Amino acid sequence: MSRIFITGSTDGLGLAAARTLISQGHGVVLHARSRERAAAITETSATALGLVIGDLASAAETCSIAEQVNAIGRMDAVIHNAGIYLERSRGETPEGHAKTLAVNVLAPYLLTAWITRPDRLIYLTSGMHRSGASSLDDIDWQRRPWNASQAYSESKLYIATLAAALARHWPDVLSNAVDPGWVPTKMGGAGAPDDLEMGHLTQTWLATSDDGAARVSGGYWYHRQRREAAVEVSDVGFQNALVGRLTELTGVRLFGEGR
Repeated sequence: MSRIFITGSTDGLGLAAARTLISQGHGVVLHARSRERAAAITETSATALGLVIGDLASAAETCSIAEQVNAIGRMDAVIHNAGIYLERSRGETPEGHAKTLAVNVLAPYLLTAWITRPDRLIYLTSGMHRSGASSLDDIDWQRRPWNASQAYSESKLYIATLAAALARHWPDVLSNAVDPGWVPTKMGGAGAPDDLEMGHLTQTWLATSDDGAARVSGGYWYHRQRREAAVEVSDVGFQNALVGRLTELTGVRLFGEGR
């Protein structure tokens, strides 16, 4: 059985994935933004391998999350599930970043750098990534007028691109991006038309399955089917430029020089 860490696993897709994996006998490490959020899942956490707490909008707390996970032991897989959707304003994290960028992109980037390298990495993206701008000039929304939908779309383009870059740089790791669809979670809303079960079963399958179809890297997945992502995702130049910007914004280097 595998050890899997899932960010944002107190509700929605993250909690559904955690419960599925626990029911299959896997050791799951849950993540809650706060102790108050953790209190809402005591029944699930009682059967989990562990529970870590920290706010992904803060780089310092993200570092603490990584330390808590590493203290439990090496994970076989990490599912980067946590995300925020339509923020009313840019907001500002303790480090001065736009909150959408910080939670949806910078935090997974930092956790990828700081958590002991697993065998498998899964990053949740969205079909909206196709509306993301390919310009990386102002990814932190310091000059542009705030546009919540565009900021979200761009963040999902960036995280899908990061997954593809990792597949290229770390051939010993299976790195994939998953579009769970527009599913009826708190984020998606009760009227969302997609299948909630398939929305979380793709990432649990990629995290643990020994099926040949699941043991691939660099894929963009929707309901256990590989799909074509936006052209930027597989563009090596765009990947390198994005990773360079994330390195500048975080002060943390994920890959070696000149790569």
